[in-house]
Amino acid sequence: MESTPDIITPSKSLETISTETENSNNLHTSNSKEESYEEEYTNEVSHTEEILNPNTGSGVYVFVCVCCVMVAFGGFIFGWDTGTISGFVAQTDFVRRFGSKHADGTPYLSKVRMGLIVSIFNIGCAIGGIVLSKVGDVYGRKMGLTTVVLIYIVGIVIQIASIDKWYQYFIGRIISGLGVGGIAVFSPMLISEVSPKAMRGAMVSCYQLMITLGIFLGYCTNYGTKNYDDSTQWRVPLGLCFAWALFMLGGMTLVPESPRYLVEVGKTEEARASLAKVNKCAGDHPFIQQELDLIVSSVELEKTAGVASWSELIKGKPQMFQRTMIGILVQSLQQLTGDNYFFYYGTTVFTAVGMNDSFETSIVFGVVNLFSTFCSLFTVDRFGRRNCLLWGAVGMVCCYVVFASVGVTRLWPEGKDAGVTSKGAGNCMIVFSCFYIFCFATSWAPIAYVIVSETFPLRVKSKAMSISTAANWIWGFLIGFFTPFITGAINFYYGYVFMGCMVFAWFYVFFCVPETKGLTLEEVDEMYTEGVLPWKSSNWVPISRRDDSHNISDIKDDGKPLYKKMFGKN
Repeated sequence: MESTPDIITPSKSLETISTETENSNNLHTSNSKEESYEEEYTNEVSHTEEILNPNTGSGVYVFVCVCCVMVAFGGFIFGWDTGTISGFVAQTDFVRRFGSKHADGTPYLSKVRMGLIVSIFNIGCAIGGIVLSKVGDVYGRKMGLTTVVLIYIVGIVIQIASIDKWYQYFIGRIISGLGVGGIAVFSPMLISEVSPKAMRGAMVSCYQLMITLGIFLGYCTNYGTKNYDDSTQWRVPLGLCFAWALFMLGGMTLVPESPRYLVEVGKTEEARASLAKVNKCAGDHPFIQQELDLIVSSVELEKTAGVASWSELIKGKPQMFQRTMIGILVQSLQQLTGDNYFFYYGTTVFTAVGMNDSFETSIVFGVVNLFSTFCSLFTVDRFGRRNCLLWGAVGMVCCYVVFASVGVTRLWPEGKDAGVTSKGAGNCMIVFSCFYIFCFATSWAPIAYVIVSETFPLRVKSKAMSISTAANWIWGFLIGFFTPFITGAINFYYGYVFMGCMVFAWFYVFFCVPETKGLTLEEVDEMYTEGVLPWKSSNWVPISRRDDSHNISDIKDDGKPLYKKMFGKN
């Protein structure tokens, strides 16, 4: 396994590319450019002997892994916000400063205000992901990450300076959300462009691992400050955000820039140095020259199709509309698993099931979430993307059936108005909530980001990823804002709503999402070009690795009955 950046690598000589580029200048329409681009992608494959990385020991991957973890630390910043805000809305000083007052003078957070404070962060993230993604294309992935982290710091300053005006805190959360939205685009993008293809799933999953670590430590910090009776309750967790942001900025100085971006802007020698640093090779080593040639050829090939526009997400080839919809729907369905129902409102939910200290329960959730995400680093590349998503959906459906049914029928034996809860029913709900978190954290939590980082060609990657993650943030806002109203009206029947979403998710993944494990981005494009059926995609072999026994028609057509398609090997 070589430490080769996962990039589009059409195997052609630079002379061939030069000739093709000159010929493409004679094309007069964008459609003919796309057709030429597609043909070049799939019809010509090199069979020259591959030069392997001379560093074959495990140590060669240490630097790559450290770099990816430093980039993935952006997920920690998001997780920290998720973990701390769930406790803020239950802390006395926060409610006293930013809440309303009953007629008798006691403070409270109305459902509207609580929903806005918690969920407006997601709107900021959606806007930041779309608007700020251009920074990474123009100034580089590293500069893009640095910029959005600085924007995040500005938002934290506004929040921590709030005295008693809830709308000041509200504005601060929007601005910090802009920064985190940019981080959610740039972190997985840079990781996928630097990490080896065989490790790409695990490395991108580190982003989700950092989210869970942030959530867990956020819960622990809330637990540590809850006994104070002043602004220490929430200002200390907010103040620690500066430390996390500065740590990430410092770590970014060690991370090499994406070699593909450097080639794209004409900095070929800097790209060589970046490749040499990642692979622990001399810059003039034949392996580095090979990788550099492949990057240069891929960039030149992309240029033959012209400048990528937003319309290419719909009209582009191969199958860009379907791929855009996969990104949007997989990211949307990640939110519709209902994870933020537990993470944003965990303390509130488990006060309702009779827990004396709901902050302790949140810490248990954080531990389960963190441990399960560690497991995902193994499962994502061992079992593949499709299997993890499918079985994760099945597991979450089962958990929601038990959670919602017990909450509706057994939690209040004397009726909800009596205020008496069944301890046994409450414990059962907590156990199955932990099972749910295990299923979520080993499947949909990390793999949604993996799918998005692998599905799109590099020429439209930032645009497509920003749209996909924006869908995630918008659903996060809707769930965060409306959850207090919905739970107030239907209580634990809410679980059946998420269960229905997971049933839909299973069918969508089965029929629409192909397997991309172990493929380069070039090979993913190749697979879409050949029109492979998603439920047979795990059997697909790239052109460069096929033998005479491989029959492409077997995985492009399927005359089986529906039930055999669904329950056969996928």
